[in-house]
Amino acid sequence: MTISILGCGWYGKALATALIADGHRVKGSATSAEKLAALADAGIEPFVVDFKADQETYTPEFFACDVLIISIPPRTRHGEGSDYLRKIQRIIDAVTHYGGKNVIYISSTAVYGESCTEVTEADIPKPDTASGEILLQAENLFNAQQTLKTTIIRFGGLVGHGRHPGRFFAGKKNVPNGRAPVNLVHLTDCIGISKVVIRQNKFGLIINGVAPHHPQKMNFYRRAAAQAGLEIPQFMDELNAWKIVDSTVLLQELNYQFSVANWDDCNFI
Repeated sequence: MTISILGCGWYGKALATALIADGHRVKGSATSAEKLAALADAGIEPFVVDFKADQETYTPEFFACDVLIISIPPRTRHGEGSDYLRKIQRIIDAVTHYGGKNVIYISSTAVYGESCTEVTEADIPKPDTASGEILLQAENLFNAQQTLKTTIIRFGGLVGHGRHPGRFFAGKKNVPNGRAPVNLVHLTDCIGISKVVIRQNKFGLIINGVAPHHPQKMNFYRRAAAQAGLEIPQFMDELNAWKIVDSTVLLQELNYQFSVANWDDCNFI
């Protein structure tokens, strides 16, 4: 199978390596020619692919694939809002023009907002941040396409090799909302979830990708910092806005079993 990955960052490159190990042909994108060598060294067929709101650079061959995985989150901290949606629309136009059918779009549980309840894929998202709102609008752009079968994966907070959670709050004082439950997923499961969608040909779904264990934020990050040998953060013993994201579709329709299902058993080092 030929799989193209638009966005070979932390998750995308790790996924590409895993897919190659499984015998797939993998094409990967970089936004400049200077970054191509690093992809080639990993066994990824490198392509310059750069979509902006008002221009684009790509080789049509990149879109000649059985599955296209899109992992390019909006850079809301850099002011990318409506420009991101125009960029996504340009990508959709390119995919459909070159006959693409099956797409995996990487979104985020930020689309749900802090609803102070448990949410599943059946719940209507109510984002309360700029990034959550933009991602939901991007999801809607894919869902509106009649010629594409897009599976949207809403990952929780990403942790794993290269992203040790002990560093997130190390040494900080008075971190608010200490009793809020965490909604996280390990890189191993990010890869596993993506692979099971491809292997089972499960396109046209919305999937939450969040581990089933939701310890309190203060307990989780204190333990992670101690494990990394970092200064233990101090949290405020309070519960304000929160949510618990349940991966109902993943468990019931794809029968996926998490590799990291309980954070108490996880050694991030």
